[in-house]
Amino acid sequence: MRQLPQDSVKFVVLYTSGAEPDWPDALDPYTGAFTYFGDNRSPGRELHDTPRKGNLLLAQAFERAHSGLPGRELVPPFLLFDKPGTGRDVRFRGLLAPGSDRISGEEDLVAVWCTTRGQRFQNYRARFTVLNAESVSRAWVDQLMAGEPLGDACPVAWRTWVTSGSYTPLLAPPTVIIRSREQQRPLPADQPLLDLVVDVTRPWRDGGRDAVGDYLLGPHSDPVAVEFALEAKCYAPGNGVGVRETSRLISRLRHRQFGVLVTTAHVDAQAYKEIREDGHPVVILAGRDLVDILKDKGLDSRAALQRHLTENYSLS
Repeated sequence: MRQLPQDSVKFVVLYTSGAEPDWPDALDPYTGAFTYFGDNRSPGRELHDTPRKGNLLLAQAFERAHSGLPGRELVPPFLLFDKPGTGRDVRFRGLLAPGSDRISGEEDLVAVWCTTRGQRFQNYRARFTVLNAESVSRAWVDQLMAGEPLGDACPVAWRTWVTSGSYTPLLAPPTVIIRSREQQRPLPADQPLLDLVVDVTRPWRDGGRDAVGDYLLGPHSDPVAVEFALEAKCYAPGNGVGVRETSRLISRLRHRQFGVLVTTAHVDAQAYKEIREDGHPVVILAGRDLVDILKDKGLDSRAALQRHLTENYSLS
């Protein structure tokens, strides 16, 4: 077990503003998953060489989380806060444990390549589980500071994870989500990425291209193929996909098929509402989703994306 300066850390406070498009921290209330990006957010330093040693702390915590009971006993609790509005107020969002029972230990802490001002560098993308603890008492914080993380005030979910490695996520019941036009559109700073992709897309008469494919479920040794039908709409930012277009896709879905609607713009409110409230199995990938996919692959600048497109999708 590596002995690092972070061994003296009693607990960790993670703060996310949710306002950094290049570092899209994300909380999924349905699965209890939280994605957090480390503190090496600008070029010029090595992955672990950050002023507050946050990435070094992440590396240590995740290493110990996968080292059995002796390792988990040394992992400090992570407390998540976000910014609910303006001013200096913050809001407690949950108690985090490194990793998840939904992904492997090879995927929960990954060094991803990023590009800023033409310079490439690495940062961590960490996956946490929000444990089923609605609050953290001051008594437990005092026990943490006294070096007693499993004292009598310790939340049950944290004690369970430390002693057994089992995650007890805090889950929220699913509701019908109808994203607004603004939630589907990319942020203004990200629009050039989407424009670059659209610019190299071959034109089609109806502005999109229908396709079918298989989505594989299960282990690689014995996968089950679920067929889907896809429709893509290459629209300008101000033009939304309406009921006519979505009805066309829905009408083409066969038994045991699901649909995928991809648009560079957004889906209009009425069309979105009908898909969700009628329970149609249609995945919607809007402009902002496409940008998030590009960034997740490290294509977070026009230069990096242009190089990728030129090398892999030349139209010549």
